[in-house]
Amino acid sequence: MARANNYGLKTRDLAKAGAFAANRAAREGATSYASAAALGDRWQAFAAYAKGEGVRRMEHVTAQLAAAYGQGIAARVEAGELSASYGQNLVSAVNSVMRLASQGQWQSVSPTKDCGIEKRSNVRQEAPQGIERGIVATVADTLRSSGQERGAAVVELARALGLRSKEASLIDARGALRQVLSQPPDQRSVSIISGTKGGRARTIPVTSQQQIEALTRAADAQDGARSLVPPEQSWREWQEGGLRNAREALQAAGVGRIHELRAAYAAERYQQITGHLPPMLGGLASREDDRAARLTIAEELGHSRVAIMTAYIGRSA
Repeated sequence: MARANNYGLKTRDLAKAGAFAANRAAREGATSYASAAALGDRWQAFAAYAKGEGVRRMEHVTAQLAAAYGQGIAARVEAGELSASYGQNLVSAVNSVMRLASQGQWQSVSPTKDCGIEKRSNVRQEAPQGIERGIVATVADTLRSSGQERGAAVVELARALGLRSKEASLIDARGALRQVLSQPPDQRSVSIISGTKGGRARTIPVTSQQQIEALTRAADAQDGARSLVPPEQSWREWQEGGLRNAREALQAAGVGRIHELRAAYAAERYQQITGHLPPMLGGLASREDDRAARLTIAEELGHSRVAIMTAYIGRSA
């Protein structure tokens, strides 16, 4: 039996209850405050729909109601009013909020199977967020001004070298900088070993002063530690502390994920290699040059499949 209206969330208002559930999860460390705010905003649309159907309590929200809501969204996606990605996010928010409020006692609704929202396209069609270096510099400066030099370094390394957040966190920046500076200027590269997906080490070329500067600042932030993770912290503590703060600083600047900085690196490298903008920005490199660039960049990003490059730079020419 529920303790009170809306699973004891201390409000009788359905719209507020969703925000309360998301904020509670953020306070408990189960999600970030930025994610909680996004969930709360998306829940508002469902709450308005539910009230229109005569449902005013979370205890009365059913999977059937959520599916009907999603089917209405599917119609709007088909009409071109909403993107498939945003439509799926709206339904996923209902699942997330109800799961949080009911302490896991919720039957999730599939945005695609139950609601009929078309699958998201993995083909990038617009410029990556953070492709403007000024945005990344501003975020890094903001983090440094609040004493978060390590988080700032992770952000800059993700943009400068196309690193995943774990790779940027676990890199020995001092060792990497020594490696780079010991090489001839036209043959410089850095080895990425720790934190890689599948344990696959790789080498990334260092071709610009910005990359060296990012490594230099990271080495300074690392201080005497083995990596950018503070020596007194576990990986999980860093992930839920400094790394989360870096993500939230990016989100506040309009960069949704650190992954977007990898995509920005890929777009920049594509232009560097082919002399053309990437396809999602209208570039028209030859098939041969396009293919060669994709192979090179996929390796630099740590991917074994070249097909995944469509998510970074758009469809092949």
